Amino acid sequence: MKKHTSIIWLGVFILFMLCGCFSFAQEDNSLAMLSKKILESSNPAELSSAFEQIKDIYFKDKRYSQMPEFIKSLGQKKKGLDAYVSYYTALSVFKHLKYLEETQKWDEYFSDGDNYRDQIDEELNKVVQATTPKDILNIQAQFLLYEFHKAAQDGVSEQILSDLVKSTTEYAQNAGDPKVIKDIADKLIELGEKNASKGLYRLYVNKITGSEIKDDELNGIAKEFFVNGNLELSEAVYDKYIERIEKALPKEELISTLIKIARMFSYKDEGYKDSVYAGRIFKKIEEYGAKDIFDEELLYMRAFNLEKSREYKDAVSVYAELIARFPESLHADQSLYKIGMLSAYGNRDIDKAREYFEKLASKDIVNPWIISGLYQLGLLSQWQENNVKAKEYYDKLIEKAKYGFAEMAEATKNRLSEIAEVKPLEYNLKTFIDLSLKNEHANFDMSKSELKSSLYAPKKDQELNISSAAYLAESGCMQAAVQYLWSGNTGKKKPAIEEPGFSTSYAEEGTKEINLVIVASSGMLDRNFDLIDVE
Repeated sequence: MKKHTSIIWLGVFILFMLCGCFSFAQEDNSLAMLSKKILESSNPAELSSAFEQIKDIYFKDKRYSQMPEFIKSLGQKKKGLDAYVSYYTALSVFKHLKYLEETQKWDEYFSDGDNYRDQIDEELNKVVQATTPKDILNIQAQFLLYEFHKAAQDGVSEQILSDLVKSTTEYAQNAGDPKVIKDIADKLIELGEKNASKGLYRLYVNKITGSEIKDDELNGIAKEFFVNGNLELSEAVYDKYIERIEKALPKEELISTLIKIARMFSYKDEGYKDSVYAGRIFKKIEEYGAKDIFDEELLYMRAFNLEKSREYKDAVSVYAELIARFPESLHADQSLYKIGMLSAYGNRDIDKAREYFEKLASKDIVNPWIISGLYQLGLLSQWQENNVKAKEYYDKLIEKAKYGFAEMAEATKNRLSEIAEVKPLEYNLKTFIDLSLKNEHANFDMSKSELKSSLYAPKKDQELNISSAAYLAESGCMQAAVQYLWSGNTGKKKPAIEEPGFSTSYAEEGTKEINLVIVASSGMLDRNFDLIDVE
């Protein structure tokens, strides 16, 4: 039995070795054919294709360090390949350096890393100097140079990015391959350079949307990019499409089409969205004098998108319009409450906030927004040290909330205890309100921080994730060693001071406010807030 088992394993080993040898033989044969193609061709497209295929063979098995020697040998056999050899050498070394970091092979990383970086920089600059923006290799080298310096955070990446965009624009103007422009834009998106990529996407769209493409085809291209999640490119194509239909369609049909596009990009918890772009389309509809076309649902959608785009003044204006035109709307009380919250903590307008919270408080009915409005009136009064008035609002809330609203009732009881025991307002909460409403703290404008939720319209008891980020004002880099002062309604989770984010859920419907103050070693860094609509 043991003998048979040994024979079987020996057979498996031999088969494995034969497969490996066959695979290597195939690769050697492919490399030989590609080498022959490179040595015999003078066509730039054919040369680029062959070098790309060689790269794929070596990179497939992460044999980054072996490729430079092979392509160097090609450069020694044929003149005119220097730029290709330099670019693919730099790319190989760049990939190898990243591989060492990812696999934590620190001995080689630290002993040879500086030499590798110098080689990358030197080889790429050779390519840029030896070619012009009319050449694909020039654009590719400039992008890799940007990616390399951005990763190094050495302070020169912004200028390199500017040069890259300028060169890609020149490449596009010289009848360059549209795919190259799109590839660079796609890669810039991956590196977080959304603004730079948008300009390149427009160049790409201009290249592919000649006069021979019909409007319906253009609409189809835009939709396809949207479905595939490339929103920047979809928006660039839609801009071109809208530019056309503005001249061609009757006003009524044009507005109907714009509404469909706005709906497509509007915020939703599931699927792709871009509330800023949706807001632009809604604005365009309004500019066509079609303000009356906004029904209750569209007005709320527009206001909600403005809110999520942090356009608080415009959001307040649209929420107010919704209330004025549809006073019996299901969104009316929610809109009143949001105007109050956005006015106070978004626009630093405590008087307007009080006005709208009072409108809620004066109603005889009971719902989550009336209860929350009473709490905010009490809170603002307590912050202004008018504890008598604060207690009136809190007591009224407790009376109205006796048959429910446990979350708000608990928060209110905490505030009443502070008043009864002559204690200050809870520190995190007071600090947030101070930074939000005191004139001397106007510099805490939410520009140095980010706060967002994975869901903005969760169901009751549905889990959502809250995350935050803090940024240095001068560089935009992530701030280290900060503290997070959370307050407001954080649901079932009470996050600790060291937590930049948390998972939570809410047991009751209504609009929940999450407040945050970020503290750095140098002092207060910024504040932020967000609203979650639990259904």
